[in-house]
Amino acid sequence: MRVLHTSDWHLGRSFHRESLLEGQAAFVDHLVETVRAERVDVVAVAGDVYDRALPPVDAVALCNEALRRLAALRVRTIVISGNHDSAKRLGFGADLIDAAGVHLRTDPARAWEPVVIDDVSFYGIPYLEPELVRTPWDLPERTHTAALSHAMSHIQADLVRRGGRSVVLAHAFVTGGQASDSERDISVGGVEHVPLTTFDGIDYVALGHLHGRQRMTPAARYSGSPLAYSFSETGQVKGSWLVTLDASGLAGADFVPAPVPRPVGRLRGHLDDLLTDDRHAPLEDHWLQVVLTDPVRPKSAMDRLRARFPHTLALSFEPEGAAPAAPAQRLSGRPEIDVALDFVREVRGEPADRAEEALLRQAIEESRIKEAMA
Repeated sequence: MRVLHTSDWHLGRSFHRESLLEGQAAFVDHLVETVRAERVDVVAVAGDVYDRALPPVDAVALCNEALRRLAALRVRTIVISGNHDSAKRLGFGADLIDAAGVHLRTDPARAWEPVVIDDVSFYGIPYLEPELVRTPWDLPERTHTAALSHAMSHIQADLVRRGGRSVVLAHAFVTGGQASDSERDISVGGVEHVPLTTFDGIDYVALGHLHGRQRMTPAARYSGSPLAYSFSETGQVKGSWLVTLDASGLAGADFVPAPVPRPVGRLRGHLDDLLTDDRHAPLEDHWLQVVLTDPVRPKSAMDRLRARFPHTLALSFEPEGAAPAAPAQRLSGRPEIDVALDFVREVRGEPADRAEEALLRQAIEESRIKEAMA
C-alpha cells in the first residue's frame, strides 16, 4: 500500500499581504499528479487544511476541488482537523462524504474508530484542545500529553482486537520537533510538547502542525507545509512523504518535493552593498525579508530595494553596534502570553503582577477555546 502524507495546507493564508492561493492551487495540481503517477492508494492530510476557522470562499472552493479530484481518482483520502480549522465546519457532512472515499475525522470521540482499508487501520486524531476533552474524558491533567495519551490508549486497545497494520494521523507538537515562526502557539500552562513514545506500536505516524519536514523516527514524520509561510522557513524543501507499507509494516518513505511558485529569502547588510553586489542576483525573484545595518537609516530604502528586488516584503533596521529595537522582531514565533506580558511591561514600565498574568492567560485560553468551538 502506498500512502501520501501531507499536512498544513493553510488554504486562505496570505504572506505579508501577498495572496498564496495561486501557489496553493499549484500544489493541489502537483498532489493530484503525484497520486496518479505514483499509484497512491491513500492520501493522509494531517490537519490545518484551512488557515482559520472561517476560511474565505475561494479557499473553501480550492479544498472542494482538491477532494473532488482525489475522489475521481478513486484514491481514499483521510483528513483530520488541526488547531487552525473549525472542527465542526470542516467535519460537516462527514458521514455522507465517507461514501465518496473522503473521510473527515474532526470529532475527538471518534479518534479510535478507524478507516479500514485492506488490513490497514487508519486512525485520525484531530487536534485535541485539552480544555475541551478534559471533562468528557476525565483526564488527570489539562495537557496535550494527557489528551493524546487517552486517545492512543483506545487506539492501541482497538488494534489488539483488530490486528493488522496501522497508521495514525495526529496534529501535535512532538518533543524534539523544530518549530517555525508561522505555527500558532498551542501551549497550555507553558506545556505543548507530546513525547514521541505516545505513538509506540504504530506502523506509521503522519504528523501535522510543524511546518518543516522532519523525520522524528523512521515511522513518525512531519510532512511540513506545502509552501513557506514565514521567512524562518527559508531554505526548507517543501512537499509530502510517499510512504510504502508492506505485509510486515513500514517498508520505506521517500520525500516528494512540491513546486515552488516563488522562493523566500533573507538579506542583511548596508543598502548600497545589497544594491550593487552581484552575489545577490539569484535572490532578485524571491520574496525577501531585508535587514539594513546602515549606521544611519537610508532614505526611501524600500523603494530603492524594490528597484532591484521587486518582491521585497519585509524591511527592518538594525544599525551596526545597536541592539534590535523593533517590537515586531520580538513577536515572531513566541507564545501569545509572553507577547502580552511584554506589552504590559513596555506600556506601563513595570511587569504585570500575578493576578494580571492569570487574567491574561485566561483571556488567551478562552479565545483559543472559542475559536476551536466555532
